[in-house]
Amino acid sequence: MAENFKRSYRFAYLSSLYITLLLTLLMSVFFYIQNQFNPLFIIGFIILCYGICFLIIQYRVQKFIYRRVRKIYDDIEMLDMDTLGESPVTTDMKTLIKEVEKFAQKRKTEIESLKVREDYRKEFMGNVSHELKTPLFTVQGYILTLIDGAMNDPAILDKYLNRANKGVERLIYIVKDLDMITKLEVGDLNLNYTNFDIIELVQSVFDLFEMKASKKNIALTFDMNYQDPIIVHADKERIQQVLSNLIVNSIKYGKEDGTTEVSIENLIKNKVIVRVTDNGEGIAQAHIPRLFERFYRVDKSGSRKEGGSGLGLAIVKHIIEAHHERIYVESDYRIGSEFSFTLEKVKKFPVVDVGTKTT
Repeated sequence: MAENFKRSYRFAYLSSLYITLLLTLLMSVFFYIQNQFNPLFIIGFIILCYGICFLIIQYRVQKFIYRRVRKIYDDIEMLDMDTLGESPVTTDMKTLIKEVEKFAQKRKTEIESLKVREDYRKEFMGNVSHELKTPLFTVQGYILTLIDGAMNDPAILDKYLNRANKGVERLIYIVKDLDMITKLEVGDLNLNYTNFDIIELVQSVFDLFEMKASKKNIALTFDMNYQDPIIVHADKERIQQVLSNLIVNSIKYGKEDGTTEVSIENLIKNKVIVRVTDNGEGIAQAHIPRLFERFYRVDKSGSRKEGGSGLGLAIVKHIIEAHHERIYVESDYRIGSEFSFTLEKVKKFPVVDVGTKTT
């Protein structure tokens, strides 16, 4: 902390004035009673009394307060309060109170933030533990059963090994997603920007999950017939991962005989917005602020039955933000959901009639 010292004279000024006025009044009354009132003597007394009082009070009070105030500054500095550490030590109580109040408010905010992070950390560790131990115990159970003698039956051996393999695949899936989201959060994942047709990419994702959607008779469709390509500038592989996660979620939580619709519309400047809309069960408003948290699940039991690592939407958010773009979500419970994100459009490939729906 800086060693400079900011003096405050206000207390000494006022205290000396009050003492001088009181003594002058008493002395004037005394001389008036004795018929010895002398104005020059009174004026001299006022000057002398005020000067002596000021020096004594300023010196004593300053020394008294400085020692105690300096201890307050030193204690605060030990708590790493940079704003106070750089300011001079002041004996002005008003200034000191403001600085201490500012310090207390900052500490309160930091403590509240730490409590939120601690709660999040506990929840995250609990979720990670649950997600990992389920496939681990499953694999262990199958292997122990085989070791106990079931491996002598070729049919059981083949079935249990396949199930154990699925458990290991799920572990690998979770670990890969954790590794990816960690790289995205620390900025270690490099993006390979290219120009590509977003319509073609969406169609390829449709083709990839057509069989999965057909099991629930869900139609994967565009909102209109796009005749011209829409060329965007982004990491094609990562955007495919974003589309895959959003479309798989719409199938996973969509209703039987429903639809998953993708639309691409022009925004201001050189941006397009990609919307993935379904008419599934929707999401309650209370859950929306936490949708993109790692391992956060709206339906704690049902969503686990559907599989997945619980990291899909968190990865989607980080990928879009790594592109310096925005992702949005709108949902009506029991009606459906819409996830949308922006992308940079390549200017030399103008989009014709994008966002104009046919009737």
